Amino acid sequence: MNLAKKFFSQTRKPEGFLGKMMLGTMNSGHAKLADWGFTHLPPITPERVADFGCGGGRNAGELLKKYPKAHVTAMDYSDLSVEKAKDYNKAMIAAGRCEVLQGDVSDLQFPAGTFDLVTAFETVYFWPGLEKCFAQVAKVLNPGGYFMICNESDGTDPTSLKFEKIIDGMKNYTAEEIEETLKAAGFSEVTSDHHPSKPWITVLARK
Repeated sequence: MNLAKKFFSQTRKPEGFLGKMMLGTMNSGHAKLADWGFTHLPPITPERVADFGCGGGRNAGELLKKYPKAHVTAMDYSDLSVEKAKDYNKAMIAAGRCEVLQGDVSDLQFPAGTFDLVTAFETVYFWPGLEKCFAQVAKVLNPGGYFMICNESDGTDPTSLKFEKIIDGMKNYTAEEIEETLKAAGFSEVTSDHHPSKPWITVLARK
């Protein structure tokens, strides 16, 4: 595996020196996409929020700002990501408003109905067994709770499809594929939006 492939493969599960380098770019590199995604959240006042696949922790921090009365749980499969997200949100962790955990979205260890809102930014490409993972998210959501997915790829753009060939275990999905899988996993209301000039998509589902 050449160095470029090793580096880009760190997007799946950052590890070691290259993983630290990748994490150093995530918070700033994905900020514009994430902020666009945030505009799609409904006018709700959730008490418990989760960001699965939290990466460097920036989006968990934005959720804490957006919902000042909410507790936010950030979770990632990568130990390095957990470390970075903890450091990014250390003030809110100390204040008791945030926790950062290592975990697997295909086997969520939360009681049913734990969260009012779950977000997933730039991460479902790597989730093992999409319908199973979506069903896990549905399980930990309260009835009426929301799940928002925000991806840089619409599943058809050439750049992302190129990276799909480079990064083992990566799969780009169209908004339609995500919508269908969410419905199969038990979500009732599902809508999507495509950025007018970029291949970005946001999919919002309600349990």
